[in-house]
Amino acid sequence: MMKINALILSFLLVFSLSAIAQQTDITGIDRDTVKNFSAYKRAISFAGLLQTRFAASLNNNVDINGKHFDQTSTSKNTNAFLLKRVRLQVKGTVNDHFSANIMFNFAEFSNNPTNKVLENAYIKYTLSKHFNVQAGQFRPFFGIEDAMPVDVIRTLDYSNQYYAFGGSGWQSFQIGVSVFGDVTAEGSMPIRYYAGVYNGNNRNVANDNDNAKNFYGRLEAELAKKLIIGINGAVGSFGNGKGDAWGADVVTSQKLANRWQLSLSGEYKNGTNLALFDGFTGNKPQLSDVRMQGFYVFPILRYYYNLPRLRAIEFSSRYEYLDVNYKLDNNSRQNLIPNVSLIFADDFYATLQTGVSINLYQKNVPLSTTYNSNLYYLQLQVRF
Repeated sequence: MMKINALILSFLLVFSLSAIAQQTDITGIDRDTVKNFSAYKRAISFAGLLQTRFAASLNNNVDINGKHFDQTSTSKNTNAFLLKRVRLQVKGTVNDHFSANIMFNFAEFSNNPTNKVLENAYIKYTLSKHFNVQAGQFRPFFGIEDAMPVDVIRTLDYSNQYYAFGGSGWQSFQIGVSVFGDVTAEGSMPIRYYAGVYNGNNRNVANDNDNAKNFYGRLEAELAKKLIIGINGAVGSFGNGKGDAWGADVVTSQKLANRWQLSLSGEYKNGTNLALFDGFTGNKPQLSDVRMQGFYVFPILRYYYNLPRLRAIEFSSRYEYLDVNYKLDNNSRQNLIPNVSLIFADDFYATLQTGVSINLYQKNVPLSTTYNSNLYYLQLQVRF
């Protein structure tokens, strides 16, 4: 009897090892027996984001875009309903290695859509978790906001720093090639790398304006559970100048009680303001003197209701400091955005947000957007 049991046990062990070796995936297909990977795991999926808001200036002499006006100005729009983002994303999976991603923002048609509507348009090749390649138009991984999903917005908008560095070609949507993946193996401290090369003259531009290219790199390490730090560096050109940019960031979260969670992110960047330098006429200053720097901290306190219709509520207040020309003409901008978010569906699939964006400049410039302002907003966003 013992010999029969041992024989059965040996048979089951051999059978189990054979099943593991065959690498049957979740679709029930034996990967080792596939003779043609042309349509293996082929699929197509759609996703989108609709973000609409009501905005009202709390200053009598500042419009909803933050521009100061006087009594002679023809445009005195201090409140409006707005469509900020109407995004449609299409992902097509060819097989287990190749996929493509396309994303449009149809809200840009309400303004000047030139070079704006098409956002993502890239092909991705995945060899393993250690090596991925994407080519086309995408956001280089140059900080926290590039690593976050484009359809998850936790407050009024991205940081002012994001748009300033994007304007000089350091981040936001660019055309080029990127590689990324995990450095370490399972069980080790997670370290992830990102590197790439791109034109550096922003999205939807048919050709590069010169033969120079932008190069960037990022290292990201999870030092402890839910504690991630990252460092970034880049060199490149835009218009008539060549420069560099660098930065560091941290993301962490901590469960405080049964239903409370605190998340905190912070980021610092310093770089050549290539867009500003390119706009100078006549006697241009030294390129090394045209630099910008900034940082922000973004704490988020979440309470989980876990009700069928109301999943959670978030309280946040992002503080940001930015100076776009701190060496030549120092005029720092401070931005504080207290915000409350009611989350009606998990993972921000339905969210109502309200808050105030408070902007304070070191020096006001009359009849411009460089002017102290306070903007109230009520924002509804739905992912699908």
